[in-house]
Amino acid sequence: MVKITLIKSVSNETKTVKATVAALGLKKIRSTKTLESTPANLGQIEKVKYLLKVEEV
Repeated sequence: MVKITLIKSVSNETKTVKATVAALGLKKIRSTKTLESTPANLGQIEKVKYLLKVEEV
């Protein structure tokens, strides 16, 4: 399990980055989700890791 928190704004990012953050279930800054550690989720997290805080649960 991985706990992710959006720590930076996506307002000046490209459409693909915004779509990836939305697909992870994050909407506002400081919103948090706990996800399974699947290859698909980890790949999305890797793409936008500069916007996120990631913790192992």
